[in-house]
Amino acid sequence: MTIQTKPLNPHFGVEVTGIALSDVTAENLFPQIRALFEEHSALLFRAQDVSDEKHLELAQLFGPIEDRQADERKPGEKFEIPKVSNVQEDGTTSGEMDLKTLNLKSNFLWHSDSTFLPVPSLVNILIGRVVTTEGGATELASTRAAWAMMPEDLKEKVRGRGIWHRYSHSRRKISPELAKLPMFNKWPDQHWNAIWENPVNGREALYLASHAFRIDGYDEAESEALLADLTAFCTQPAFVYSHRWSVGDVLLWDQRAVMHRGTPWPYEQPRTLSSICSSVTEADGIDRIRIPA
Repeated sequence: MTIQTKPLNPHFGVEVTGIALSDVTAENLFPQIRALFEEHSALLFRAQDVSDEKHLELAQLFGPIEDRQADERKPGEKFEIPKVSNVQEDGTTSGEMDLKTLNLKSNFLWHSDSTFLPVPSLVNILIGRVVTTEGGATELASTRAAWAMMPEDLKEKVRGRGIWHRYSHSRRKISPELAKLPMFNKWPDQHWNAIWENPVNGREALYLASHAFRIDGYDEAESEALLADLTAFCTQPAFVYSHRWSVGDVLLWDQRAVMHRGTPWPYEQPRTLSSICSSVTEADGIDRIRIPA
Protein backbone atom coordinates (compact mmCIF):
# COMPACT_ATOMS: atom_id res chain seq x y z
CA MET A 1 0.00 0.00 0.00
CA THR A 2 1.03 3.58 -0.54
CA ILE A 3 0.85 6.05 2.33
CA GLN A 4 -2.37 8.06 2.22
CA THR A 5 -3.76 10.74 4.51
CA LYS A 6 -7.21 12.07 5.33
CA PRO A 7 -7.81 15.24 7.37
CA LEU A 8 -8.98 14.89 10.98
CA ASN A 9 -9.87 18.59 11.09
CA PRO A 10 -9.79 21.26 8.36
CA HIS A 11 -6.93 23.01 10.18
CA PHE A 12 -4.73 20.19 11.47
CA GLY A 13 -4.26 16.46 11.91
CA VAL A 14 -4.47 13.55 9.47
CA GLU A 15 -5.46 9.90 9.58
CA VAL A 16 -2.63 7.91 8.01
CA THR A 17 -3.21 4.68 6.10
CA GLY A 18 -0.80 2.42 4.26
CA ILE A 19 1.56 2.08 7.23
CA ALA A 20 1.85 -0.81 9.67
CA LEU A 21 3.56 0.72 12.68
CA SER A 22 5.04 -2.68 13.55
CA ASP A 23 7.22 -2.28 10.43
CA VAL A 24 8.53 1.20 11.25
CA THR A 25 12.24 1.69 11.89
CA ALA A 26 14.52 4.73 11.80
CA GLU A 27 15.27 4.07 8.12
CA ASN A 28 11.92 2.56 7.06
CA LEU A 29 8.82 4.80 7.13
CA PHE A 30 9.79 6.91 10.15
CA PRO A 31 11.17 9.77 8.03
CA GLN A 32 7.76 10.02 6.34
CA ILE A 33 5.96 9.86 9.70
CA ARG A 34 8.18 12.59 11.12
CA ALA A 35 7.52 14.81 8.11
CA LEU A 36 3.75 14.32 8.51
CA PHE A 37 4.11 15.08 12.23
CA GLU A 38 5.85 18.40 11.56
CA GLU A 39 3.33 19.41 8.91
CA HIS A 40 0.04 18.28 10.47
CA SER A 41 0.76 18.20 14.26
CA ALA A 42 -1.43 15.13 14.92
CA LEU A 43 -1.49 11.66 13.35
CA LEU A 44 -4.00 8.82 13.71
CA PHE A 45 -3.28 5.20 12.77
CA ARG A 46 -6.23 2.82 13.14
CA ALA A 47 -6.32 -0.92 13.88
CA GLN A 48 -2.62 -1.27 14.61
CA ASP A 49 -0.94 -4.24 16.29
CA VAL A 50 1.66 -2.50 18.44
CA SER A 51 3.28 -4.39 21.32
CA ASP A 52 4.64 -2.61 24.38
CA GLU A 53 8.14 -3.18 23.03
CA LYS A 54 7.28 -1.64 19.67
CA HIS A 55 5.50 1.26 21.40
CA LEU A 56 8.73 2.03 23.23
CA GLU A 57 10.77 1.74 20.02
CA LEU A 58 8.46 4.17 18.19
CA ALA A 59 8.71 6.70 21.00
CA GLN A 60 12.51 6.45 21.02
CA LEU A 61 12.56 7.38 17.33
CA PHE A 62 11.10 10.77 18.28
CA GLY A 63 13.48 11.40 21.17
CA PRO A 64 14.52 10.41 24.71
CA ILE A 65 11.80 8.64 26.67
CA GLU A 66 10.25 10.81 29.37
CA ASP A 67 10.47 9.04 32.73
CA ARG A 68 8.80 10.88 35.59
CA GLN A 69 9.48 8.02 38.02
CA ALA A 70 13.22 7.82 37.37
CA ASP A 71 13.98 9.13 40.86
CA GLU A 72 11.68 6.54 42.46
CA ARG A 73 12.88 3.46 40.60
CA LYS A 74 15.10 1.00 42.42
CA PRO A 75 18.44 -0.04 40.87
CA GLY A 76 17.79 -2.53 38.08
CA GLU A 77 14.06 -1.80 38.01
CA LYS A 78 12.82 -1.41 34.42
CA PHE A 79 10.85 1.47 32.95
CA GLU A 80 7.18 0.59 32.72
CA ILE A 81 4.99 2.10 30.03
CA PRO A 82 2.60 4.54 31.73
CA LYS A 83 -1.09 3.68 31.58
CA VAL A 84 -3.96 6.15 31.54
CA SER A 85 -6.37 3.86 33.31
CA ASN A 86 -9.01 3.52 36.00
CA VAL A 87 -8.16 -0.17 36.46
CA GLN A 88 -6.56 -1.02 39.80
CA GLU A 89 -4.06 -3.78 40.54
CA ASP A 90 -6.83 -6.16 41.65
CA GLY A 91 -8.70 -5.65 38.38
CA THR A 92 -11.48 -3.49 39.84
CA THR A 93 -12.13 0.08 38.72
CA SER A 94 -11.40 3.04 40.97
CA GLY A 95 -14.30 4.90 42.57
CA GLU A 96 -15.32 8.29 41.23
CA MET A 97 -13.80 10.21 44.17
CA ASP A 98 -10.67 8.08 44.60
CA LEU A 99 -7.45 10.03 44.13
CA LYS A 100 -6.64 7.82 41.12
CA THR A 101 -9.90 8.87 39.45
CA LEU A 102 -9.46 12.50 40.48
CA ASN A 103 -6.07 12.47 38.77
CA LEU A 104 -7.74 11.13 35.63
CA LYS A 105 -10.30 13.93 35.91
CA SER A 106 -7.52 16.50 35.95
CA ASN A 107 -6.71 15.21 32.46
CA PHE A 108 -10.13 16.54 31.42
CA LEU A 109 -8.58 20.03 31.59
CA TRP A 110 -7.03 21.27 28.36
CA HIS A 111 -3.27 20.81 28.64
CA SER A 112 0.02 19.96 27.01
CA ASP A 113 1.96 17.26 28.82
CA SER A 114 5.04 18.06 30.82
CA THR A 115 5.18 21.85 30.50
CA PHE A 116 6.09 21.66 34.20
CA LEU A 117 9.26 19.62 33.56
CA PRO A 118 12.76 21.07 33.07
CA VAL A 119 12.68 19.34 29.67
CA PRO A 120 9.13 19.23 28.26
CA SER A 121 7.78 16.59 25.92
CA LEU A 122 7.73 16.65 22.14
CA VAL A 123 5.15 13.97 21.49
CA ASN A 124 2.65 11.72 23.24
CA ILE A 125 2.00 8.37 21.56
CA LEU A 126 -1.30 7.03 22.90
CA ILE A 127 -2.62 3.53 22.13
CA GLY A 128 -6.12 2.22 22.82
CA ARG A 129 -5.87 -1.00 24.86
CA VAL A 130 -9.23 -1.24 26.70
CA VAL A 131 -12.02 1.07 25.53
CA THR A 132 -15.46 2.01 26.81
CA THR A 133 -18.87 1.70 25.16
CA GLU A 134 -19.51 5.42 25.63
CA GLY A 135 -17.52 8.54 26.52
CA GLY A 136 -13.79 8.38 27.07
CA ALA A 137 -12.82 10.35 23.97
CA THR A 138 -9.49 12.14 23.62
CA GLU A 139 -9.79 15.64 22.20
CA LEU A 140 -7.02 17.62 20.53
CA ALA A 141 -6.89 21.39 19.98
CA SER A 142 -4.41 23.05 17.63
CA THR A 143 -2.75 26.02 19.29
CA ARG A 144 -0.86 26.54 16.02
CA ALA A 145 -3.99 26.98 13.90
CA ALA A 146 -5.62 29.03 16.66
CA TRP A 147 -2.62 31.35 17.00
CA ALA A 148 -2.58 31.96 13.23
CA MET A 149 -6.25 32.99 13.33
CA MET A 150 -6.26 34.79 16.69
CA PRO A 151 -7.22 38.49 16.72
CA GLU A 152 -4.18 40.73 16.91
CA ASP A 153 -5.34 42.48 20.08
CA LEU A 154 -5.41 39.15 21.93
CA LYS A 155 -2.05 38.11 20.49
CA GLU A 156 -0.49 41.35 21.68
CA LYS A 157 -1.43 40.57 25.28
CA VAL A 158 0.91 37.58 25.34
CA ARG A 159 3.41 37.98 22.49
CA GLY A 160 6.98 38.29 23.76
CA ARG A 161 6.07 37.23 27.30
CA GLY A 162 6.89 34.18 29.34
CA ILE A 163 4.39 31.85 31.00
CA TRP A 164 5.01 30.01 34.29
CA HIS A 165 3.95 26.36 34.70
CA ARG A 166 3.47 24.21 37.81
CA TYR A 167 2.22 20.58 37.96
CA SER A 168 0.27 20.96 41.19
CA HIS A 169 -1.58 23.97 39.77
CA SER A 170 -3.66 21.83 37.41
CA ARG A 171 -4.32 19.23 40.12
CA ARG A 172 -5.47 21.91 42.57
CA LYS A 173 -8.27 22.80 40.15
CA ILE A 174 -9.68 19.32 40.77
CA SER A 175 -8.76 18.63 44.40
CA PRO A 176 -6.55 20.43 46.96
CA GLU A 177 -5.78 17.01 48.45
CA LEU A 178 -4.59 15.74 45.08
CA ALA A 179 -2.34 18.78 44.61
CA LYS A 180 -0.47 18.02 47.85
CA LEU A 181 0.77 14.61 46.71
CA PRO A 182 4.58 14.43 46.34
CA MET A 183 4.36 13.33 42.70
CA PHE A 184 2.89 16.73 41.78
CA ASN A 185 5.51 18.75 43.66
CA LYS A 186 8.80 17.24 42.46
CA TRP A 187 9.86 20.00 40.09
CA PRO A 188 10.36 23.75 40.44
CA ASP A 189 8.14 26.12 38.47
CA GLN A 190 9.08 26.29 34.79
CA HIS A 191 9.21 29.48 32.75
CA TRP A 192 8.70 29.19 28.98
CA ASN A 193 8.15 31.60 26.13
CA ALA A 194 4.45 31.86 25.28
CA ILE A 195 5.15 31.10 21.62
CA TRP A 196 6.95 28.06 20.23
CA GLU A 197 8.24 28.40 16.67
CA ASN A 198 8.64 25.13 14.79
CA PRO A 199 12.28 24.98 13.59
CA VAL A 200 11.35 22.92 10.50
CA ASN A 201 8.66 25.13 8.98
CA GLY A 202 8.75 28.33 11.04
CA ARG A 203 5.11 28.09 12.07
CA GLU A 204 4.28 29.49 15.51
CA ALA A 205 2.07 27.96 18.18
CA LEU A 206 0.85 29.19 21.54
CA TYR A 207 2.48 27.04 24.23
CA LEU A 208 -0.28 26.64 26.77
CA ALA A 209 -1.51 24.17 29.40
CA SER A 210 -3.73 23.82 32.46
CA HIS A 211 -0.44 23.81 34.38
CA ALA A 212 0.09 27.48 33.44
CA PHE A 213 -0.53 29.87 36.33
CA ARG A 214 1.13 33.21 35.58
CA ILE A 215 2.02 35.34 32.57
CA ASP A 216 4.88 37.84 32.78
CA GLY A 217 3.64 41.39 33.31
CA TYR A 218 0.33 40.42 34.89
CA ASP A 219 -0.73 39.71 38.45
CA GLU A 220 -2.31 36.38 39.42
CA ALA A 221 -5.91 37.41 38.75
CA GLU A 222 -5.05 39.06 35.43
CA SER A 223 -3.01 36.03 34.41
CA GLU A 224 -5.84 33.66 35.26
CA ALA A 225 -8.32 35.68 33.20
CA LEU A 226 -6.00 35.96 30.22
CA LEU A 227 -5.07 32.26 30.32
CA ALA A 228 -8.79 31.45 30.34
CA ASP A 229 -9.39 33.70 27.33
CA LEU A 230 -6.48 32.18 25.39
CA THR A 231 -7.58 28.62 26.19
CA ALA A 232 -11.18 29.40 25.22
CA PHE A 233 -10.06 30.76 21.85
CA CYS A 234 -7.78 27.79 21.12
CA THR A 235 -10.41 25.20 22.05
CA GLN A 236 -13.22 26.46 19.86
CA PRO A 237 -14.81 23.62 17.85
CA ALA A 238 -13.10 24.87 14.67
CA PHE A 239 -9.69 23.96 16.15
CA VAL A 240 -10.67 20.68 17.88
CA TYR A 241 -10.60 17.02 16.83
CA SER A 242 -12.41 14.54 19.10
CA HIS A 243 -11.27 10.91 18.88
CA ARG A 244 -13.55 8.04 19.85
CA TRP A 245 -11.30 5.12 20.72
CA SER A 246 -11.23 1.62 19.27
CA VAL A 247 -8.76 -1.04 20.42
CA GLY A 248 -5.56 -0.72 18.38
CA ASP A 249 -5.91 2.96 17.55
CA VAL A 250 -2.66 4.90 17.79
CA LEU A 251 -2.96 8.68 18.20
CA LEU A 252 0.11 10.89 18.46
CA TRP A 253 0.52 14.64 18.49
CA ASP A 254 2.99 17.49 18.69
CA GLN A 255 2.97 18.82 22.24
CA ARG A 256 4.56 22.05 21.02
CA ALA A 257 1.46 22.90 18.99
CA VAL A 258 -1.48 20.88 20.34
CA MET A 259 -3.33 20.77 23.65
CA HIS A 260 -5.45 17.78 24.58
CA ARG A 261 -7.92 16.52 27.14
CA GLY A 262 -9.83 13.39 28.01
CA THR A 263 -13.60 13.26 28.35
CA PRO A 264 -15.66 11.49 31.03
CA TRP A 265 -16.98 7.94 30.77
CA PRO A 266 -18.99 5.64 33.08
CA TYR A 267 -16.35 4.97 35.74
CA GLU A 268 -17.53 1.41 36.35
CA GLN A 269 -16.27 0.66 32.83
CA PRO A 270 -12.55 -0.12 32.57
CA ARG A 271 -10.52 2.08 30.24
CA THR A 272 -6.81 1.76 29.55
CA LEU A 273 -4.64 3.70 27.15
CA SER A 274 -0.88 3.17 26.91
CA SER A 275 0.96 6.48 26.85
CA ILE A 276 4.61 7.27 26.17
CA CYS A 277 5.98 10.79 25.90
CA SER A 278 9.29 11.58 24.23
CA SER A 279 11.25 14.61 25.38
CA VAL A 280 12.24 17.53 23.19
CA THR A 281 15.82 18.01 22.10
CA GLU A 282 17.70 21.03 20.76
CA ALA A 283 16.70 19.94 17.24
CA ASP A 284 13.03 20.39 18.19
CA GLY A 285 13.51 24.05 19.00
CA ILE A 286 13.62 24.06 22.80
CA ASP A 287 16.04 26.99 22.56
CA ARG A 288 13.15 29.01 21.10
CA ILE A 289 11.11 28.83 24.30
CA ARG A 290 13.88 28.96 26.89
CA ILE A 291 13.89 32.12 28.95
CA PRO A 292 17.20 32.94 30.67
CA ALA A 293 16.99 32.82 34.46
